[in-house]
Amino acid sequence: MPVISMFYGILIRMFFRDIERHHLPHIHAEYQGEMAVYSIPDGKLLAGSIPKKKEKLVVAWIEIHHDSLLADWELAVNGKNLFKIRGLDQ
Repeated sequence: MPVISMFYGILIRMFFRDIERHHLPHIHAEYQGEMAVYSIPDGKLLAGSIPKKKEKLVVAWIEIHHDSLLADWELAVNGKNLFKIRGLDQ
């Protein structure tokens, strides 16, 4: 699962092959061994959990980078390399 961004200790990964499980474009956020999955279209939590303060950062990041995330999703679905996306601390 490629890392597409990292900020404030949060790793953001995109892995489209589990779409059967989550049924829509999404990202995986990992923080100190905890994992959560968020919908790209609306930032909704789909599975797992990370601390609430970190979750707020992830949801804000999704909103800021919505178009870039959907573009990366299309690349992933078509088997292409993904672009890195700036974190909140850059």
